[in-house]
Amino acid sequence: MTGVDEAVAGELRLLDPAVRTSRTEAARLLHPDFVEVGASGRRWGRDDMLAALPGMTGGDPGGPRYEVSAMTGVLLAPDLVHLTYESVVEGRRARRSSLWRRDPEHGGAWRLYYHQATPVPEGTV
Repeated sequence: MTGVDEAVAGELRLLDPAVRTSRTEAARLLHPDFVEVGASGRRWGRDDMLAALPGMTGGDPGGPRYEVSAMTGVLLAPDLVHLTYESVVEGRRARRSSLWRRDPEHGGAWRLYYHQATPVPEGTV
């Protein structure tokens, strides 16, 4: 599997309710220096995200799920992948960008280093 394939698989796993509600599983996917700028504009660190993730949208197995489209990835460097895609959840659309880094301190696993979500206003192409 290529780095892009592993990053895509990791990104999709983070949208799975079983991973979102498991601090252990989510922690395996988030780099120690993880940062997110959410669709709300809030900046999240790794610990804050791990604490909040189970209660966030997409965490309830019977609740709303993220629909993902147009996910593409580019290998920027041997240990760095950039993903872009769109998501829709509860009628809210966002354009998303993620940076995944290979983490040599964790067996070379690919981990999410940075994520940003930008809301897409209704009627925007």
